[in-house]
Amino acid sequence: MDRSKTIVWFRRDLRIEDNPALAAAARDGCVFPVFIWCPKEEGQFYPGRVSRWWLKQSLAHLGQSLKSLGAELVLIKTHSTVAALLDCIETIGATRVVFNHLYDPVSLVRDHNIKEKLVELGISVQSYNGDLLYEPWEIYDERGHAFTTFDAYWDKCLHMQMEPVSHLPPWRLVPAAGTVMKCSVEELGLEDEAEKSSNSLLGRGWSPGWSNADKALTDYVEQHLIDYVESRLKVGTSTSLLSPYLHFGELSVRKVFQCVQLKQLLWAKEENLIGKESVTLFLRSIGFREYSRYLCFNFPFTYERSLLSNLKFFPWNDNQVHFKAWRQGRTGYPLVDAGMRELWATGWIHNKIRVIVSSFAVKVLLLPWRWGMKYFWDTLLDADLESDILGWQYISGSLPDAHELERLDNPEIQGSKFDSEGEYVRRWLPELARMPAEWIHHPWDASIAVLKAAGVELGINYPKPIIDIDLARERLMEAIFKMWEMEAAARASNTNGTNEVVVDNTDDTENLAIPKVVLKDKVTCPTNSSNDQMVPTNQNSKNIPAYRKRSKYIEEERPQPDKLHNDDNVVGTSRKDEDLCSTAESSSAKKQATSRCSFSVPQYCSSSEGKPLQECQSSDLRQPLQAQIEMEESSSKDGKQLHFIV
Repeated sequence: MDRSKTIVWFRRDLRIEDNPALAAAARDGCVFPVFIWCPKEEGQFYPGRVSRWWLKQSLAHLGQSLKSLGAELVLIKTHSTVAALLDCIETIGATRVVFNHLYDPVSLVRDHNIKEKLVELGISVQSYNGDLLYEPWEIYDERGHAFTTFDAYWDKCLHMQMEPVSHLPPWRLVPAAGTVMKCSVEELGLEDEAEKSSNSLLGRGWSPGWSNADKALTDYVEQHLIDYVESRLKVGTSTSLLSPYLHFGELSVRKVFQCVQLKQLLWAKEENLIGKESVTLFLRSIGFREYSRYLCFNFPFTYERSLLSNLKFFPWNDNQVHFKAWRQGRTGYPLVDAGMRELWATGWIHNKIRVIVSSFAVKVLLLPWRWGMKYFWDTLLDADLESDILGWQYISGSLPDAHELERLDNPEIQGSKFDSEGEYVRRWLPELARMPAEWIHHPWDASIAVLKAAGVELGINYPKPIIDIDLARERLMEAIFKMWEMEAAARASNTNGTNEVVVDNTDDTENLAIPKVVLKDKVTCPTNSSNDQMVPTNQNSKNIPAYRKRSKYIEEERPQPDKLHNDDNVVGTSRKDEDLCSTAESSSAKKQATSRCSFSVPQYCSSSEGKPLQECQSSDLRQPLQAQIEMEESSSKDGKQLHFIV
């Protein structure tokens, strides 16, 4: 009797251990492992240089592991993933395809379409959870709606029963016979000759591959986890460094969670308070990673527009000169510049630095948040679209529990706080290496004698500040006022009540105009397994007024506040109903109207005049330095510090 033949479609689950798709295939018969590289389908989210380097090394490592178990990892480069899968199915006579879920918008569309096509042809398709603690469709509030604040979501997760599922590596794989057109890892084209010299340096600090990931986890939990409470806030130190392994699926998040929980129990028994706090904060960082995928699944439009739609009318300053200065670390603010230069040189920056540089781009330079998000995608070693979306939406005030839109942190103060001796800045800005710690985060205030002794010539070997921080604060407020005016004008001119309602973040999200997501019933299909991926559909809340609570500070400055409340009966929606359906349902119909390059610098993000914002004449919005320090110190204690997941 012939054994069944199953294709295991590897994507971002490049491991042997705790791989549910591989385990299911190995139990039931012959296995045909395949990785399909289709640059065309990556589109605007084609991975950057360092991310592709990691993928190349990880594939080589996985291939060796599978070979030792008796099966070869087949690598295919193609223009169509579904065509490549069909070719494999025909060649080996496969009756089933299995894979683990992905949750980014691009993958949701692709996986949905491929599954439909294969099922039509009579091929059994089963998919599994290999990336999360809980599937997005398992976590909803009592009304069946998606959570839109992290604390409520994570609290629900922590109180849910978790099955201790862990799939052991198969002892042996029975390979499925058949020959397809395949290529070597070099022939995939993940690394060209011009990139190899730069990439060779990456191998000195990183060791991709699932077995190396396991070693990194063990080392961190046993040696460094207890220090997480401090290391997460001090730049120049390392956090777990596990995020690249998690992104490529070399490490199971279930295994990470369970290992850390064991430490939690041990330290609780020993009454180790520092250890308990470190574990709580580390698990919270895992929660943010889970939440990023939860948001992308339930609100798949978030890669291109904010969850709250509060930035629809925001007059972004599409200044290419400022964007280039930010990318190159030439803004004149040392902590920001050091972070951006480290990012370019290594593909890595500390979580705290990610928050600082992204906040500077959005709040100080008023650059569109999607520009920064795309640059992070292009340059980070652990580039992860879902985490990237969550981080940049948080910084830009686009989430209910995000940074206030009007909040602007001073890089000088942050430098004194997180790099008090200037060691991090000196490492990445050699031109400031001899600056005293007293002045290193604000060299423009140093005397001529101090600058001369340090060999610093502002405007020559190190730039002057690209913009005065007080002026940046005024321009940010001016932009917010302009956003409100444009919103009011749009609402006043609207006669059919179908326009979006723009709202700012608030402590009370009960009445915010957020599309409510209700789980779509599964269609009965003989090829579906109990693990199969579900598809969300959105349902608008009817007759809910869009309350828009502002901070007291902003309300006092806002001109003519009554103008924005002249229509209390407008129902808050996020575009029309066709924009509210899931990615899997809607994107296929829209893709013809969307350019593959639409994510490059978008011209429509400019201010209405097409010019940089004019200088605001009022100085009423300036705050004393001590007030800024107090505000930023209090914000570091509010539990909202980990926005990018590292």
